[in-house]
Amino acid sequence: MIIHADMDAFYASVEQRDRPELRGRPVVVGGSSSGRGVVCAASYEARRFGVHSAMSSKRAVALCPHAEFVRPRMDAYAEVSRQIREIFLRFTPLVQPLSLDEAFLDVAGSRRLFGPAEGIGRLIKDEVKAQTGLVVSVGVAPNKFLAKLASDLRKPDGFCVVPAEGVQDFLDPLEVRRVWGVGRAAMRKMERLGVGTIAELRRIPEDALRSYFGSWGGKLYRLARGIDERAVTPERHAKSISHETTFRVNVEDADVLTAWAAMLAELVARRLRAKELRARTLSVKIRSGDFETITRAGSFKEPTDRTRDLADRAIELVRTATRRDAAAGRLSTRLLGVGVSGFDDSGLAQGMLFEGERNDRERGRDRAADAIAEKFGKYALRPGSALALPKKERANPYEGQ
Repeated sequence: MIIHADMDAFYASVEQRDRPELRGRPVVVGGSSSGRGVVCAASYEARRFGVHSAMSSKRAVALCPHAEFVRPRMDAYAEVSRQIREIFLRFTPLVQPLSLDEAFLDVAGSRRLFGPAEGIGRLIKDEVKAQTGLVVSVGVAPNKFLAKLASDLRKPDGFCVVPAEGVQDFLDPLEVRRVWGVGRAAMRKMERLGVGTIAELRRIPEDALRSYFGSWGGKLYRLARGIDERAVTPERHAKSISHETTFRVNVEDADVLTAWAAMLAELVARRLRAKELRARTLSVKIRSGDFETITRAGSFKEPTDRTRDLADRAIELVRTATRRDAAAGRLSTRLLGVGVSGFDDSGLAQGMLFEGERNDRERGRDRAADAIAEKFGKYALRPGSALALPKKERANPYEGQ
């Protein structure tokens, strides 16, 4: 059985925990009450007014003028994330983190020690609450797709178990929008097909779905039946390292998108250095509001683990891939991911002539950042991450604080 554990309104919840005066109030992490910058996260009290991540602060203020805007403390969030990860690892070594605030756990081999998967899920909820004072929603199911769906279904403070024999009973009544990848554009197609629930999607033959949705139709056919064969892959066994984020509302600002690319590249670089690896290839994944997914990749002359190298290349690839849509005013991005592969763990790095001083400066900056991460948690981030953008073009999601 697979567990998906997802912290509830993570950044905002940490702020409310550490500042009692914020509890029960709408809290916005990132941006400012003056309307500058972009929302990084929002508490459930703020979400009731329609505030969400990746929204402009100006819009957030209009929706919820009495919200409390707070400066992001990525080091604090990373430290809490480290504590939570340690709790997960007490129950199974098969932990696949997706971000600071969520992970998949394969607990099939843990039952002899801790009992049934449902019991393990409840133990995890209790331990996270006791150790951090925060709430985690947990889904327990036979595979990743079902586990994530289950954890999302009853948020906040959710707990949902999908038994192997009850998969279809669980899925059929759900709205089809809950299937991975079914966004606004796909929903319009579903409506034209007369599909509103997963049960109705399941009645459509696979050939018809492929004809209408392309290769994605085959995936829709399987997901409607609860079929997902992906394994939980711990980081140490991975052949690639990546970070991605799905925006609650599609990003239409090219500068905001490149800022996110730089932040994701920084996360990837931090993990590379922690594992004493360097990468030969960097790739970006961009999914549009119409659910069209494109990937772009580029190689380095020499394997690298430097934040600047990875951020430069990520920004370049994102700009190239989105230039036409951005120029035409059609940019609409649902998901962005940055990943690296082609690892070199030899510990040898060939320096280029006349670049020694530059390399030393870059590595010095990275070592300083890693020292902070070591102290506050190895997944710590720094605000202001569009490292390679010219100053006049730089988009800082936390601007104005």
